[in-house]
Amino acid sequence: MLEIKDLRVRYGGIEAVQGVSLTIPRGSIVTLIGANGAGKSSIIRSVAGLNKTVSGDILFTRHEGETPVSLMKHPPEDMVRRGIALSPEGRRILPHLTVAENLALGAYSRNDKEGIAADIEWVYTLFPRLRERNWQKGGTLSGGEQQMLAVGRALMSRPDLLMLDEPSLGLAPLLVKEIFSIILRINAEGKTVLLVEQNAYAALSIAHYAYILEVGRIVLEGTGKELLENPKVKEAYLGG
Repeated sequence: MLEIKDLRVRYGGIEAVQGVSLTIPRGSIVTLIGANGAGKSSIIRSVAGLNKTVSGDILFTRHEGETPVSLMKHPPEDMVRRGIALSPEGRRILPHLTVAENLALGAYSRNDKEGIAADIEWVYTLFPRLRERNWQKGGTLSGGEQQMLAVGRALMSRPDLLMLDEPSLGLAPLLVKEIFSIILRINAEGKTVLLVEQNAYAALSIAHYAYILEVGRIVLEGTGKELLENPKVKEAYLGG
């Protein structure tokens, strides 16, 4: 579905991503693990069209059997129409809009009213607390509820590839468990997931495949199970 080839991202004189190549197969959960500054968010933002100083190539195939399309130099709104959605780090919901209005905003590229209504119902099924707070302003929600709203808003564009940037950031352990359980459910219902996450144990526990990044480079890769059992990963990311 998604193939990244020799991706390089620069911010001024700093090369934050240094020749990264990776593959996201259709129907999978793939996670990028690494410390702050490793280049994880730079990669996911590049796929979303938010980084301009990039080189290499990003190829995307929405439907089985299609010829891959290069995403390089396309604007972010084009990515949404192609079937790619990003739930960004920090949630970035609109605090003065209601839950319902935030969700409707996620469907801005669509005009199928019945489909939009059905997807709002699906989001409320995934996140029952959002249904309870339907007319509550986004800024008055708890951190966990805002994260649920950010993921729900991304789903409203009906993406084939859902990208999640640090979905567990700042959440209590019980909410982290709930969010990751929902990610599994979203994947089971047909969405491919690219997950950027500092909580290595939670991410590797649900990932089909994972890449470990350090200072802009991939230093290790394998299935989630393999990396959970890898001594180097245990020492560096899983507390020994």
